[in-house]
Amino acid sequence: MKAGRYHLTAAQAAQTLGITRATLYAYASRGQLRSEPVPGRPKERRYYREDLERLLERKEVRRDPARAAARGLHWGGPVLESAITLIHEGRFYYRGRDAVALARTASLEETAGVLWDAEEPERQRLFAQPSALSGRRLARLRTCAKDTFTLLQLALPVGAASDLASYDLRPAAVRQTGARIVRLLAAAIAPREGDRPVHRALQTAWAPKRAEVAEVIRTALVLCADHELNVSSFVARCAASAGASPYDVVSAAMATLKGYKHGGASERVLALLAEARTPKSARAAVASRLRAGETLSGFGHPLYAAGDPRASALMRLAEASGNEAEGRAVRHLAKAGSELLQDLPNLDFGLAAVTRTYRLPDYAPALMFALGRSTGWIAHAIEQYESGQLIRPRARYTGRVP
Repeated sequence: MKAGRYHLTAAQAAQTLGITRATLYAYASRGQLRSEPVPGRPKERRYYREDLERLLERKEVRRDPARAAARGLHWGGPVLESAITLIHEGRFYYRGRDAVALARTASLEETAGVLWDAEEPERQRLFAQPSALSGRRLARLRTCAKDTFTLLQLALPVGAASDLASYDLRPAAVRQTGARIVRLLAAAIAPREGDRPVHRALQTAWAPKRAEVAEVIRTALVLCADHELNVSSFVARCAASAGASPYDVVSAAMATLKGYKHGGASERVLALLAEARTPKSARAAVASRLRAGETLSGFGHPLYAAGDPRASALMRLAEASGNEAEGRAVRHLAKAGSELLQDLPNLDFGLAAVTRTYRLPDYAPALMFALGRSTGWIAHAIEQYESGQLIRPRARYTGRVP
């Protein structure tokens, strides 16, 4: 059997680790490695590549801690401790609760209460507060912004200047500030709807005569709420470690979404969907981008070898939309991308799928991601404030020696 993307044979695994097969079997029996029967060959077993890579990282930490720490900043081992989100064996959990299961029923406000570790009585009061800016002040800012995302970026520092309580960095106070920030962002996206649950406000703004779309938006917001230490959350923690206010933390994190590697991927998937009207045209759209040397958005995630559970949940909603024409395009593109790239759809694909099948505006994925993830950024800020530590990694100098 050849080495696969996700599995290795016993011989390959032993060679990778530099150990004997007997030691390999001992690792598996102690639970250090997972194995499973090879399909069609029940007497042979294959081993998970990610487990082997984790063991190699541990060896490197013991041998060269500095080099291992540097690798940890690029899809490597953990670089700091967090009790917010766990990604484990193809699933992810918000403070121990299955996030996909939570997304079936919870609102973004309820999810924020979970991520922010608020007690039940406090959760009920958090979002009863108004945003820091009135509708009139937001309307004035809107005249200066070329698009809604820019408006969010403008509203944060202006809101901070009006919210003096935001400089209180105790956990309970940050939770209160966080709720006001979410209210501000929702009011900026959906004028005159800021007092309603976030998903209802967005549905009224984007699909005013289709109340059923609110549930789709709600699910997407919750699935976007946090995902461990991605680039925007790491930036949020760095800002919080310096003592920046929650408004500045969210502002710093939101700036990373302007980069094409962390934000904007769903827009590129929407462009692909527009071309994927038939199986042939879907393959042609994927192939043309591969020939041009482009990195194809919407497929693959290093932390989910068997597929992104967020994408799976959103694609089920897309299938249930009743929009057969757009649903076919989603299926054609998912199949073409999976076959040509050997990667499964990810969150960016899922957001684009529900946007197209439920006829939401093209800018909806970026705004749902930003608004949902703002609750996660606040959660990371709370945790970082409590730690009292300044994040200051060292660089490995590779320049000319003096």
